[in-house]
Amino acid sequence: MKRGRKRPQGNESRATVRRNEEQLSWKKQKLVDIHQALNSDPVDIETLRQAAGSEGGLLTDDIRRKVWPKLLSVNVYNLPAKPSIDAREGHKDHRQVVLDVRRSMRRFPKGMRVDERGVLQEQLIDIILDVLRRNPQLHYYQGYHDITVTLLLVVGERLTIALMEKLSNHHLRDFMDPTMDSTKHILNYLMPILERVDPELHDFMIRAEVGTIFALSWLITWYGYVLSDFRHVLRLYDFFLASHPLMAVYFAAVIVLYRKEEVKSSECDMPSVHHLLSKMPQDLPYEVLIGRAQSLFESCPPSLLAQSAALQSHSIIAISSFKDFQRSTLTQRPDTVLRKQLQKRHEDQLALPMNTTNNQFLKMAVWGLSATLGAAALAVAQTAMNWAPEFLSQLF
Repeated sequence: MKRGRKRPQGNESRATVRRNEEQLSWKKQKLVDIHQALNSDPVDIETLRQAAGSEGGLLTDDIRRKVWPKLLSVNVYNLPAKPSIDAREGHKDHRQVVLDVRRSMRRFPKGMRVDERGVLQEQLIDIILDVLRRNPQLHYYQGYHDITVTLLLVVGERLTIALMEKLSNHHLRDFMDPTMDSTKHILNYLMPILERVDPELHDFMIRAEVGTIFALSWLITWYGYVLSDFRHVLRLYDFFLASHPLMAVYFAAVIVLYRKEEVKSSECDMPSVHHLLSKMPQDLPYEVLIGRAQSLFESCPPSLLAQSAALQSHSIIAISSFKDFQRSTLTQRPDTVLRKQLQKRHEDQLALPMNTTNNQFLKMAVWGLSATLGAAALAVAQTAMNWAPEFLSQLF
Protein backbone atom coordinates (compact mmCIF):
# COMPACT_ATOMS: atom_id res chain seq x y z
CA MET A 1 0.00 0.00 0.00
CA LYS A 2 2.74 2.38 0.96
CA ARG A 3 4.77 1.54 -2.12
CA GLY A 4 1.64 1.95 -4.22
CA ARG A 5 1.22 5.50 -3.00
CA LYS A 6 4.81 6.50 -3.66
CA ARG A 7 4.78 5.85 -7.39
CA PRO A 8 2.01 8.35 -8.26
CA GLN A 9 3.72 10.91 -6.07
CA GLY A 10 6.96 10.32 -7.95
CA ASN A 11 5.23 10.49 -11.30
CA GLU A 12 3.41 13.61 -10.22
CA SER A 13 6.67 15.17 -9.06
CA ARG A 14 8.39 14.38 -12.36
CA ALA A 15 5.43 15.78 -14.28
CA THR A 16 5.57 18.96 -12.20
CA VAL A 17 9.30 19.32 -12.83
CA ARG A 18 8.75 18.78 -16.56
CA ARG A 19 6.01 21.42 -16.66
CA ASN A 20 8.23 23.85 -14.75
CA GLU A 21 11.08 23.23 -17.17
CA GLU A 22 8.81 23.79 -20.17
CA GLN A 23 7.49 27.00 -18.64
CA LEU A 24 11.01 28.14 -17.90
CA SER A 25 12.04 27.39 -21.46
CA TRP A 26 9.36 29.51 -23.14
CA LYS A 27 9.91 32.37 -20.71
CA LYS A 28 13.62 32.37 -21.45
CA GLN A 29 12.91 32.32 -25.17
CA LYS A 30 10.47 35.22 -24.81
CA LEU A 31 13.07 37.23 -22.90
CA VAL A 32 15.64 36.56 -25.64
CA ASP A 33 13.12 37.61 -28.32
CA ILE A 34 12.29 40.84 -26.47
CA HIS A 35 15.97 41.58 -25.89
CA GLN A 36 16.77 41.14 -29.59
CA ALA A 37 13.76 43.19 -30.67
CA LEU A 38 14.74 46.09 -28.41
CA ASN A 39 18.30 46.07 -29.72
CA SER A 40 17.37 45.87 -33.39
CA ASP A 41 17.82 49.09 -35.34
CA PRO A 42 15.11 50.07 -35.96
CA VAL A 43 13.40 48.44 -33.01
CA ASP A 44 11.44 45.31 -33.99
CA ILE A 45 8.01 46.59 -32.94
CA GLU A 46 6.11 43.64 -34.40
CA THR A 47 7.99 41.18 -32.18
CA LEU A 48 7.32 43.38 -29.15
CA ARG A 49 3.61 43.49 -30.00
CA GLN A 50 3.52 39.73 -30.32
CA ALA A 51 5.30 39.34 -26.98
CA ALA A 52 2.83 41.67 -25.27
CA GLY A 53 -0.15 39.80 -26.68
CA SER A 54 1.09 36.22 -26.27
CA GLU A 55 0.91 34.06 -23.16
CA GLY A 56 2.25 35.77 -20.05
CA GLY A 57 2.45 39.19 -21.65
CA LEU A 58 5.61 41.12 -20.83
CA LEU A 59 6.33 39.02 -17.71
CA THR A 60 7.81 41.69 -15.39
CA ASP A 61 7.53 45.40 -14.65
CA ASP A 62 11.20 45.85 -15.56
CA ILE A 63 10.41 44.67 -19.08
CA ARG A 64 7.29 46.82 -19.21
CA ARG A 65 9.40 49.89 -18.47
CA LYS A 66 11.40 49.07 -21.59
CA VAL A 67 8.66 47.87 -23.93
CA TRP A 68 5.66 50.09 -23.15
CA PRO A 69 7.46 53.24 -24.38
CA LYS A 70 8.39 51.48 -27.63
CA LEU A 71 4.82 50.32 -28.20
CA LEU A 72 3.74 53.97 -27.97
CA SER A 73 6.78 55.48 -29.71
CA VAL A 74 7.99 57.39 -26.65
CA ASN A 75 11.65 58.36 -26.32
CA VAL A 76 12.63 57.75 -22.68
CA TYR A 77 15.58 60.12 -23.10
CA ASN A 78 13.37 63.03 -24.11
CA LEU A 79 10.61 63.10 -21.50
CA PRO A 80 8.45 66.05 -20.44
CA ALA A 81 9.70 68.05 -17.49
CA LYS A 82 8.37 67.28 -14.02
CA PRO A 83 5.07 69.18 -13.63
CA SER A 84 5.10 72.39 -11.65
CA ILE A 85 2.65 72.51 -8.78
CA ASP A 86 1.57 75.89 -10.13
CA ALA A 87 0.12 74.09 -13.18
CA ARG A 88 -2.75 72.88 -11.03
CA GLU A 89 -4.11 76.30 -10.34
CA GLY A 90 -7.02 77.47 -12.39
CA HIS A 91 -7.57 74.30 -14.43
CA LYS A 92 -11.24 73.65 -14.99
CA ASP A 93 -10.93 69.95 -14.08
CA HIS A 94 -8.78 70.44 -11.01
CA ARG A 95 -11.52 69.83 -8.45
CA GLN A 96 -12.91 66.71 -10.17
CA VAL A 97 -9.45 65.21 -10.65
CA VAL A 98 -8.62 65.72 -6.98
CA LEU A 99 -11.91 64.15 -5.88
CA ASP A 100 -11.39 61.11 -8.12
CA VAL A 101 -7.78 60.62 -7.03
CA ARG A 102 -8.58 60.99 -3.33
CA ARG A 103 -11.10 58.14 -3.51
CA SER A 104 -8.83 55.87 -5.55
CA MET A 105 -7.19 54.18 -2.54
CA ARG A 106 -8.25 50.70 -3.69
CA ARG A 107 -6.04 51.06 -6.78
CA PHE A 108 -2.86 51.19 -4.70
CA PRO A 109 -1.07 48.06 -3.41
CA LYS A 110 -2.36 46.68 -0.14
CA GLY A 111 -0.12 47.49 2.76
CA MET A 112 1.36 50.61 1.17
CA ARG A 113 2.19 53.22 3.80
CA VAL A 114 -0.15 56.18 4.00
CA ASP A 115 2.64 58.67 3.31
CA GLU A 116 3.81 56.72 0.24
CA ARG A 117 0.30 56.55 -1.13
CA GLY A 118 -0.09 60.28 -0.47
CA VAL A 119 2.99 61.04 -2.59
CA LEU A 120 1.68 58.91 -5.45
CA GLN A 121 -1.74 60.53 -5.27
CA GLU A 122 -0.17 63.97 -5.56
CA GLN A 123 1.88 62.77 -8.53
CA LEU A 124 -1.27 61.34 -10.09
CA ILE A 125 -3.05 64.70 -9.84
CA ASP A 126 -0.06 66.50 -11.35
CA ILE A 127 0.26 64.02 -14.23
CA ILE A 128 -3.40 64.25 -15.24
CA LEU A 129 -3.56 68.03 -15.07
CA ASP A 130 -0.24 68.40 -16.90
CA VAL A 131 -1.43 66.26 -19.82
CA LEU A 132 -4.72 68.16 -19.97
CA ARG A 133 -3.03 71.55 -19.73
CA ARG A 134 -0.71 70.81 -22.65
CA ASN A 135 -3.53 69.28 -24.72
CA PRO A 136 -6.52 71.62 -24.42
CA GLN A 137 -8.44 69.58 -27.01
CA LEU A 138 -8.66 66.77 -24.46
CA HIS A 139 -11.39 66.63 -21.82
CA TYR A 140 -11.07 64.72 -18.57
CA TYR A 141 -13.47 61.87 -17.86
CA GLN A 142 -14.06 59.88 -14.68
CA GLY A 143 -12.07 56.69 -15.10
CA TYR A 144 -9.09 58.35 -16.77
CA HIS A 145 -7.27 58.30 -13.44
CA ASP A 146 -7.65 54.50 -13.27
CA ILE A 147 -5.52 54.11 -16.38
CA THR A 148 -3.06 56.77 -15.23
CA VAL A 149 -2.46 55.21 -11.82
CA THR A 150 -1.74 51.83 -13.42
CA LEU A 151 1.04 53.34 -15.51
CA LEU A 152 2.32 55.41 -12.59
CA LEU A 153 2.76 52.34 -10.38
CA VAL A 154 4.89 50.68 -13.06
CA VAL A 155 6.96 53.39 -14.77
CA GLY A 156 7.03 56.45 -12.49
CA GLU A 157 5.89 60.03 -12.89
CA ARG A 158 7.68 61.52 -15.90
CA LEU A 159 7.38 58.48 -18.15
CA THR A 160 3.69 58.21 -17.21
CA ILE A 161 3.16 61.76 -18.47
CA ALA A 162 4.67 60.86 -21.85
CA LEU A 163 2.76 57.58 -22.14
CA MET A 164 -0.56 59.10 -21.08
CA GLU A 165 -0.15 61.99 -23.50
CA LYS A 166 0.37 59.53 -26.36
CA LEU A 167 -2.52 57.29 -25.24
CA SER A 168 -4.81 60.27 -24.77
CA ASN A 169 -4.25 61.41 -28.33
CA HIS A 170 -4.69 57.92 -29.81
CA HIS A 171 -6.20 54.91 -28.02
CA LEU A 172 -8.23 56.97 -25.52
CA ARG A 173 -8.87 59.97 -27.74
CA ASP A 174 -12.59 59.41 -28.32
CA PHE A 175 -13.29 59.06 -24.60
CA MET A 176 -11.86 62.57 -24.17
CA ASP A 177 -14.36 64.44 -26.33
CA PRO A 178 -16.54 67.14 -24.71
CA THR A 179 -19.52 64.75 -24.79
CA MET A 180 -20.04 60.99 -24.39
CA ASP A 181 -21.26 60.58 -27.97
CA SER A 182 -18.06 58.97 -29.25
CA THR A 183 -17.80 56.68 -26.23
CA LYS A 184 -21.37 55.49 -26.73
CA HIS A 185 -20.63 54.90 -30.39
CA ILE A 186 -17.63 52.73 -29.54
CA LEU A 187 -19.79 50.71 -27.15
CA ASN A 188 -22.17 50.15 -30.06
CA TYR A 189 -19.59 47.81 -31.61
CA LEU A 190 -20.27 45.28 -28.85
CA MET A 191 -23.68 44.03 -29.95
CA PRO A 192 -22.78 43.45 -33.63
CA ILE A 193 -19.83 41.32 -32.47
CA LEU A 194 -22.15 39.23 -30.29
CA GLU A 195 -24.65 38.91 -33.13
CA ARG A 196 -22.04 37.45 -35.47
CA VAL A 197 -20.72 34.94 -32.93
CA ASP A 198 -23.88 33.93 -31.03
CA PRO A 199 -27.16 35.20 -32.54
CA GLU A 200 -29.16 33.50 -29.78
CA LEU A 201 -27.30 35.34 -27.03
CA HIS A 202 -27.57 38.59 -28.99
CA ASP A 203 -31.34 38.20 -29.40
CA PHE A 204 -31.75 37.43 -25.70
CA MET A 205 -29.90 40.64 -24.74
CA ILE A 206 -31.93 42.65 -27.26
CA ARG A 207 -35.18 41.34 -25.76
CA ALA A 208 -33.89 42.16 -22.29
CA GLU A 209 -33.12 45.72 -23.48
CA VAL A 210 -29.94 45.64 -21.43
CA GLY A 211 -27.96 47.83 -23.83
CA THR A 212 -24.18 48.14 -23.39
CA ILE A 213 -23.83 50.51 -20.45
CA PHE A 214 -22.75 47.59 -18.25
CA ALA A 215 -19.44 47.58 -20.15
CA LEU A 216 -18.77 51.33 -19.89
CA SER A 217 -16.42 51.14 -16.89
CA TRP A 218 -14.62 48.17 -18.48
CA LEU A 219 -13.90 50.15 -21.60
CA ILE A 220 -12.93 53.58 -20.30
CA THR A 221 -10.61 52.22 -17.57
CA TRP A 222 -9.23 49.29 -19.59
CA TYR A 223 -10.72 47.07 -16.86
CA GLY A 224 -8.54 48.69 -14.19
CA TYR A 225 -11.58 49.74 -12.17
CA VAL A 226 -13.32 46.34 -12.11
CA LEU A 227 -10.40 43.94 -11.57
CA SER A 228 -9.02 43.60 -8.06
CA ASP A 229 -5.79 41.74 -8.87
CA PHE A 230 -3.17 44.14 -10.21
CA ARG A 231 -1.43 41.31 -12.07
CA HIS A 232 -4.50 40.78 -14.22
CA VAL A 233 -4.75 44.50 -14.93
CA LEU A 234 -1.13 44.62 -16.07
CA ARG A 235 -1.63 41.58 -18.28
CA LEU A 236 -4.50 43.32 -20.05
CA TYR A 237 -2.56 46.57 -20.36
CA ASP A 238 0.26 44.72 -22.12
CA PHE A 239 -2.36 43.39 -24.53
CA PHE A 240 -4.21 46.66 -25.14
CA LEU A 241 -1.07 48.77 -25.55
CA ALA A 242 0.02 46.43 -28.35
CA SER A 243 -3.40 46.22 -30.02
CA HIS A 244 -5.98 48.15 -32.02
CA PRO A 245 -7.86 50.83 -30.01
CA LEU A 246 -11.08 48.80 -30.19
CA MET A 247 -9.53 45.65 -28.70
CA ALA A 248 -11.02 46.49 -25.29
CA VAL A 249 -14.48 46.16 -26.91
CA TYR A 250 -13.59 42.76 -28.35
CA PHE A 251 -12.41 41.70 -24.92
CA ALA A 252 -15.75 42.81 -23.48
CA ALA A 253 -17.46 40.66 -26.11
CA VAL A 254 -15.49 37.53 -25.20
CA ILE A 255 -16.29 38.06 -21.52
CA VAL A 256 -20.02 38.18 -22.31
CA LEU A 257 -19.67 35.14 -24.58
CA TYR A 258 -17.77 33.28 -21.86
CA ARG A 259 -20.71 33.91 -19.51
CA LYS A 260 -23.44 33.25 -22.07
CA GLU A 261 -25.01 30.35 -20.19
CA GLU A 262 -25.33 32.51 -17.08
CA VAL A 263 -26.85 35.31 -19.12
CA LYS A 264 -29.37 33.12 -20.93
CA SER A 265 -30.35 31.45 -17.64
CA SER A 266 -31.22 34.78 -16.00
CA GLU A 267 -34.53 36.61 -16.21
CA CYS A 268 -34.90 38.24 -19.61
CA ASP A 269 -35.18 41.79 -18.36
CA MET A 270 -32.85 44.76 -18.13
CA PRO A 271 -32.30 44.83 -14.32
CA SER A 272 -31.46 41.11 -14.11
CA VAL A 273 -29.07 40.97 -17.07
CA HIS A 274 -27.46 44.32 -16.25
CA HIS A 275 -26.88 43.27 -12.62
CA LEU A 276 -25.34 39.98 -13.72
CA LEU A 277 -22.99 41.45 -16.30
CA SER A 278 -22.02 44.42 -14.12
CA LYS A 279 -20.45 42.05 -11.60
CA MET A 280 -17.10 41.17 -13.08
CA PRO A 281 -15.82 37.69 -12.11
CA GLN A 282 -12.30 37.84 -10.74
CA ASP A 283 -11.32 34.31 -11.78
CA LEU A 284 -11.60 34.69 -15.54
CA PRO A 285 -9.27 32.61 -17.75
CA TYR A 286 -7.45 35.70 -18.96
CA GLU A 287 -5.01 34.04 -21.34
CA VAL A 288 -7.82 32.08 -23.00
CA LEU A 289 -9.96 35.21 -23.36
CA ILE A 290 -7.09 37.26 -24.76
CA GLY A 291 -6.54 34.60 -27.41
CA ARG A 292 -10.24 34.57 -28.25
CA ALA A 293 -10.34 38.35 -28.51
CA GLN A 294 -7.41 38.31 -30.95
CA SER A 295 -9.06 35.62 -33.07
CA LEU A 296 -12.37 37.47 -33.01
CA PHE A 297 -10.71 40.70 -34.09
CA GLU A 298 -9.12 38.92 -37.07
CA SER A 299 -12.31 37.15 -38.16
CA CYS A 300 -14.58 40.10 -37.50
CA PRO A 301 -12.55 43.33 -37.89
CA PRO A 302 -13.99 46.79 -37.17
CA SER A 303 -14.20 47.56 -40.89
CA LEU A 304 -16.62 44.66 -41.29
CA LEU A 305 -18.75 45.77 -38.36
CA ALA A 306 -18.81 49.37 -39.56
CA GLN A 307 -20.75 48.34 -42.65
CA SER A 308 -23.92 48.46 -40.60
CA ALA A 309 -25.76 51.80 -40.84
CA ALA A 310 -25.61 52.37 -37.09
CA LEU A 311 -21.82 52.38 -37.12
CA GLN A 312 -21.23 54.41 -40.28
CA SER A 313 -22.69 57.65 -39.02
CA HIS A 314 -19.89 58.47 -36.58
CA SER A 315 -16.15 58.78 -37.14
CA ILE A 316 -13.88 57.37 -34.43
CA ILE A 317 -10.64 59.33 -34.21
CA ALA A 318 -8.68 56.44 -32.67
CA ILE A 319 -9.54 54.21 -35.64
CA SER A 320 -8.92 56.81 -38.34
CA SER A 321 -5.48 57.70 -36.94
CA PHE A 322 -4.37 54.21 -35.96
CA LYS A 323 -2.54 53.30 -39.18
CA ASP A 324 -0.50 56.50 -39.04
CA PHE A 325 0.21 55.83 -35.36
CA GLN A 326 1.39 52.30 -36.16
CA ARG A 327 3.69 53.58 -38.91
CA SER A 328 5.20 56.09 -36.49
CA THR A 329 6.35 53.27 -34.21
CA LEU A 330 8.32 51.47 -36.91
CA THR A 331 11.32 53.82 -37.15
CA GLN A 332 12.36 53.98 -33.49
CA ARG A 333 16.02 53.69 -32.53
CA PRO A 334 17.06 51.30 -29.75
CA ASP A 335 17.80 52.78 -26.34
CA THR A 336 21.51 52.17 -26.80
CA VAL A 337 21.48 54.58 -29.75
CA LEU A 338 19.20 57.09 -28.03
CA ARG A 339 21.47 57.14 -25.01
CA LYS A 340 24.53 57.78 -27.18
CA GLN A 341 22.70 60.61 -28.91
CA LEU A 342 21.91 62.15 -25.56
CA GLN A 343 25.50 61.78 -24.39
CA LYS A 344 26.69 63.40 -27.61
CA ARG A 345 24.44 66.40 -27.00
CA HIS A 346 25.84 66.71 -23.49
CA GLU A 347 29.40 66.49 -24.79
CA ASP A 348 28.63 69.20 -27.33
CA GLN A 349 27.35 71.38 -24.51
CA LEU A 350 30.50 70.71 -22.49
CA ALA A 351 32.57 71.88 -25.45
CA LEU A 352 30.87 75.27 -25.39
CA PRO A 353 32.40 78.18 -23.41
CA MET A 354 31.28 77.72 -19.82
CA ASN A 355 29.04 80.44 -18.53
CA THR A 356 26.21 80.64 -16.05
CA THR A 357 23.62 79.63 -18.62
CA ASN A 358 25.56 76.56 -19.73
CA ASN A 359 26.26 75.50 -16.14
CA GLN A 360 22.58 75.72 -15.35
CA PHE A 361 21.70 73.73 -18.49
CA LEU A 362 24.08 70.93 -17.53
CA LYS A 363 22.78 70.78 -13.98
CA MET A 364 19.24 70.44 -15.28
CA ALA A 365 20.26 67.75 -17.79
CA VAL A 366 21.98 65.67 -15.11
CA TRP A 367 19.03 66.13 -12.75
CA GLY A 368 16.69 65.03 -15.55
CA LEU A 369 18.55 61.75 -16.02
CA SER A 370 18.90 60.93 -12.33
CA ALA A 371 15.40 61.89 -11.22
CA THR A 372 13.37 60.90 -14.25
CA LEU A 373 11.47 58.04 -12.66
CA GLY A 374 12.37 58.00 -9.00
CA ALA A 375 12.75 54.35 -8.04
CA ALA A 376 12.38 53.27 -11.66
CA ALA A 377 15.14 55.55 -13.02
CA LEU A 378 17.83 52.90 -13.12
CA ALA A 379 15.62 50.39 -14.93
CA VAL A 380 14.70 52.94 -17.58
CA ALA A 381 18.25 54.20 -18.09
CA GLN A 382 19.80 50.77 -18.56
CA THR A 383 20.11 49.35 -22.03
CA ALA A 384 18.43 46.13 -23.07
CA MET A 385 21.90 44.53 -23.18
CA ASN A 386 22.35 45.36 -19.52
CA TRP A 387 19.02 44.10 -18.26
CA ALA A 388 18.62 40.89 -20.28
CA PRO A 389 20.98 38.75 -18.15
CA GLU A 390 19.34 40.06 -14.99
CA PHE A 391 15.92 39.07 -16.26
CA LEU A 392 17.14 35.63 -17.23
CA SER A 393 18.50 35.13 -13.74
CA GLN A 394 15.04 35.79 -12.30
CA LEU A 395 13.81 32.55 -13.84
CA PHE A 396 16.06 30.26 -11.83
